[in-house]
Amino acid sequence: MKKILVIHYSQTGQLTEILNSVTKEISSNCIIENVQILPKNDFLFPWKTNVFFEEMADTVALNGVELNDFILNEKKYDLIILGYQPWFLSISRPITGLFSCEKFTNIIKNTPVITVIGARNMWINAQKDMRILLHKFEANLVGNIPLIDKNPNLISALTISYWMFTGRKDRKWGIFPKPGVSDEDINDAYVYGKIIENHLEKNDFESLQTQLMDKGNFSINWDILFIEERAKKIFYVWSKIILKNSISAKRKKRFVLAFRVYLTFALFIISPIILSLYFILFRIFLIKWEKTKINNYLQIN
Repeated sequence: MKKILVIHYSQTGQLTEILNSVTKEISSNCIIENVQILPKNDFLFPWKTNVFFEEMADTVALNGVELNDFILNEKKYDLIILGYQPWFLSISRPITGLFSCEKFTNIIKNTPVITVIGARNMWINAQKDMRILLHKFEANLVGNIPLIDKNPNLISALTISYWMFTGRKDRKWGIFPKPGVSDEDINDAYVYGKIIENHLEKNDFESLQTQLMDKGNFSINWDILFIEERAKKIFYVWSKIILKNSISAKRKKRFVLAFRVYLTFALFIISPIILSLYFILFRIFLIKWEKTKINNYLQIN
């Protein structure tokens, strides 16, 4: 029988739902072991606003957190499904911390890995970091399933903030859509399980990502891509500034507050203006280039 390890961290429970759906219809011919990691000092949900923004610098710098011990029943698996969320366009700190655990890094060596992402709408930079980490520990990335909030950027920013800081995953004021990955997309994620199982049975993952893409209709909006490619560079700068000025809690708070003000202004004022100019001046000429680039990001290499 094939042995599958499903390992993840989920602060809100959404990623757990996604992974349960993905693996729901994998047959009993496979032994599925589910492991949810937990930090020693877990991140409370809903977030407190100041705590959330204080996590940015260490998240972008890929400074993981120490985890509680977890048990793996096998010394070797035929497939590992790794679920994670992007925080500040980077890998969440608990998952970064997972790569500091020899227990985990030993079992991913020379093992097929499928990443499953639950995100607002920006996951490309986080997956770049993930590819680097998997390559560092000699894992074989064979597939990626990104599930996102498909609402327009500013709307999803409002609804996700509502969810993060209140803990309520309902329609804000009864007007806005529900935050996060849609219930429909979560429920339909079972279709990936059979595709994964078919490739696992043959021990051949060469065309797995193409089939996942065809079945899942994955997409990246050109405007989101345009923002994300530039935002991560700015986040790196802010991360270095905040960490450099973390010699005292009071000093750090001032710079975290400055970042929070900047991010709000950039998201709701600067980005709509830049995107409008970009669309008017360059969209006609770059449409073919954008499609090619987007398709490249949806591949795993």
